[in-house]
Amino acid sequence: MVQFFKNINHRTVEIDKPENGAWINVLPPLRQEEFTELAEELEIPLDFLTDSLDIDERSRFEKEDNVKLIVIKTPTENNSFNESDAYYITIPICIILTHTQIVTVNSFENTAIKKFLNTFQNRHEDKKNMMVLKIFEKVVQNFMEHLKEINQRRNVFEQKLYDASRNEHLLELMRIQKSLVYFVTALRSNELLLMKLERSNFLGLNEEEKEFLGDLIVDNSQALEMANIYTNILSSTLDAFASIIANNQNQVLKRLSVITIVLTFPVLIASVFGMNVRNGFEDSPYAFYIVVFLSLVISLTVGWLFLRKKII
Repeated sequence: MVQFFKNINHRTVEIDKPENGAWINVLPPLRQEEFTELAEELEIPLDFLTDSLDIDERSRFEKEDNVKLIVIKTPTENNSFNESDAYYITIPICIILTHTQIVTVNSFENTAIKKFLNTFQNRHEDKKNMMVLKIFEKVVQNFMEHLKEINQRRNVFEQKLYDASRNEHLLELMRIQKSLVYFVTALRSNELLLMKLERSNFLGLNEEEKEFLGDLIVDNSQALEMANIYTNILSSTLDAFASIIANNQNQVLKRLSVITIVLTFPVLIASVFGMNVRNGFEDSPYAFYIVVFLSLVISLTVGWLFLRKKII
């Protein structure tokens, strides 16, 4: 699906065909026919439009026939039905700058483009570079918001694990950990992209725009640091719970071993007196009580020794 927007009197208006100063947004479902028509109409290399279809596309920029392409990674919710997959993944946004238009291509719907659409009426069509930087800003904000959500989820599942250790809660923490891996990788890639854009001045920024780009680099670095911190905390938490579970398992096995040893002596005594041989108690009316008394005394004595040695 291809959408055409134009800013008219500080109002975002959807139009039927591309015009000078228009913003063209390509959303799923994506059809090859639409890519081909759009590439021919705007004189854009076809691979610039199709690069977003590769979910593993790295953050980068390139130029061909005076058409500029910038690919940046942004987070989005994972719609996979697999319960072991990450809550969030990262997808590429392709930003294409032609002579008169700006084109964005998304393989999934994402909140960064929606936020940019909500502020498009404040943009100036002759300042395409600032529009690109504003998309970068929405991407960084998107990362920040998702990181805060991830941290809140982590705290909730950790508290549930403290109350009752269940495999489901550990699985939820693993899904969060996978999401953080995606975020760290994408943020590091985006940081390199922004630094290269600043160093090479690929967009031909003025001083104000360069200063804004510098602020974006700082914000992206902050998001990357947050992602690294949350990743380290989660890894430490999982390691700690693994040690706790192993220790609890050892304690249970130790108690079972002690119970087995304590119960072995009554079984041994009952086996000795239950043999089909003479033992001197065949005619005694107190034989049963003697066996029970000896079994209890020995079992209680062994149990007391284990408690004194703090084995259980």
